[in-house]
Amino acid sequence: MKDIFLAYARAVKSLTERGVLWHLVWPTLVAMVVWLILGIVLWDPMVAGVMSWIGQWDWVSARLDGSELGAAAVLVLVKIALAVLFLPVIYVTAALLVAVIALPLMLEKVARIRYGDLEMRRGGSNTGSAINAVVAVAVFIVGIVLTLPFWLIPGVGLVASILLTAWLNQKAFGYDALMLHGDREEMPRLRREHRTALLGLGTGCALLAYIPFVNLFAPAFCGLAFVHYLLEALRRDRSGRGWVIADSAPR
Repeated sequence: MKDIFLAYARAVKSLTERGVLWHLVWPTLVAMVVWLILGIVLWDPMVAGVMSWIGQWDWVSARLDGSELGAAAVLVLVKIALAVLFLPVIYVTAALLVAVIALPLMLEKVARIRYGDLEMRRGGSNTGSAINAVVAVAVFIVGIVLTLPFWLIPGVGLVASILLTAWLNQKAFGYDALMLHGDREEMPRLRREHRTALLGLGTGCALLAYIPFVNLFAPAFCGLAFVHYLLEALRRDRSGRGWVIADSAPR
């Protein structure tokens, strides 16, 4: 837990670096505008589509046909579930933009200042980052779709979205954090060895997506936290294995 909180603290400190703050804001703003427009245009068809879909379930169909109050309750639950669904969808869109564009731009700046002693072995690439992010988003979407029937149970949708977002965070940002400094052996090994801690780190970031205003910064802040956690883990790993750590370059 100490290392997770240290990563959060260093991510907050990185916000003061020149040019970093803007990259924390624009991915979420773009994602919010895109999904706000889509939500306004597609809201009624989405509600109608979901109602038609769940109307095929016998236990829901009986409630819809047998009681106006029951039908109204199901409609309210569907609208709440769709509204809640927009939060992880906005987050995942912003996370994709962060992983593919914003985080690689922030990584070199942050790493040069705090991790200049780490040799860059470039085990990853921008192409690999994009593929990894797309795969992470695809799995996330499949997870959302598979859990949708349970979103009508109050609270389940929130828990499911937080857990799926935590997995998305460690999958998407874990690669990017190490792609410049880790080699091809270190990148998968460190993510595997620290999987539990990375899920914990990702869960904390997922919760930020549900705090007003703070959620503007959540995806990119999460990316920064993963950078600090994994580069510090890489530094300790190399030191423990007897690798020589170079003196930090002067600022």
